[in-house]
Amino acid sequence: MFARDIGIDLGTANVLIHVKGKGIVLNEPSVVALDRNTGKVLAVGEEARRMVGRTPGNIVAIRPLKDGVIADFDVTEAMLKHFINKLNVKGFLSKPRILICCPTNITSVEQKAIKEAAEKSGGKKIYLEEEPKVAAIGAGMDIFQPSGNMVVDIGGGTTDVAVLSMGDIVTSSSIKMAGDKFDNEILQYIKRRYKLLIGERTAENIKINIGTVFPGSRKEEMDIRGRDMVSGLPRTITVYSDEIEQALRESVSVIVQAAKSVLERTPPELSADIIDRGVILTGGGALLHGIDLLLADELKVPVLVAENPMDCVAIGTGIMLDNIDRLPKRKLS
Repeated sequence: MFARDIGIDLGTANVLIHVKGKGIVLNEPSVVALDRNTGKVLAVGEEARRMVGRTPGNIVAIRPLKDGVIADFDVTEAMLKHFINKLNVKGFLSKPRILICCPTNITSVEQKAIKEAAEKSGGKKIYLEEEPKVAAIGAGMDIFQPSGNMVVDIGGGTTDVAVLSMGDIVTSSSIKMAGDKFDNEILQYIKRRYKLLIGERTAENIKINIGTVFPGSRKEEMDIRGRDMVSGLPRTITVYSDEIEQALRESVSVIVQAAKSVLERTPPELSADIIDRGVILTGGGALLHGIDLLLADELKVPVLVAENPMDCVAIGTGIMLDNIDRLPKRKLS
């Protein structure tokens, strides 16, 4: 019984694991519930996510990754261990090789932390790859040809923008503006405008169900409940798509600027290719209503959303695992 190679999309919001020969076998939120007093892990993933904002004092639900990097090493290790054990991918005498994705501009210290967490959770050889590159492969782009491909990967903690050619990144930018920040902007807007306190889960539901970032492209409404800041009692209000567009306008413009700056630094031959091929959107943020219309309008190039934007990175790790022996050895000492 040999160990199977596994690819991990270690995201701020979700962890996806691809097992060689089986496809994506795990997709769970990056949340761990701990007992404050004993430090014991009580729940991981979906079970822990249901506890966010709903736990008694001694239980705390932690998201161990922040902005695409490890914020709490021990908790990340416990989470990875839990997921890998759950999959039963270890061999009788061998450990799996693990390919993990990370944002483009993380420091060598942050890379080492990711590598160590993977090693401690049961990996033999650890390979690190840059997220936009893996996302582009997962979205079906042929990045190994001498032509320009542009990908915008909007995750939970970071947005990675990259132009790829000949199998590598030509120009890129990674910004800490993504899904989590959008949720927070909505939360703050409701607080300012309606003097109503809502939780992260409610803010995310608003974003998914009625949110848009392209003016006038969606006309929907939603009733939400929260705690009135004045009376302290529960209250219900109705919010509209137009308001959410206003709330997210500033945040989304940061992503547009990042995409523009990457295009400005791209060699002209590759820019010409991008006009032909367009820009591919991946990551959970690609599902945000109107983001493709907004980017197409601002960048003046076609913008397409990948087929399964949430799974692109995990699918990409699977394709790379099949060619793992041909990967450049970017292992850290």
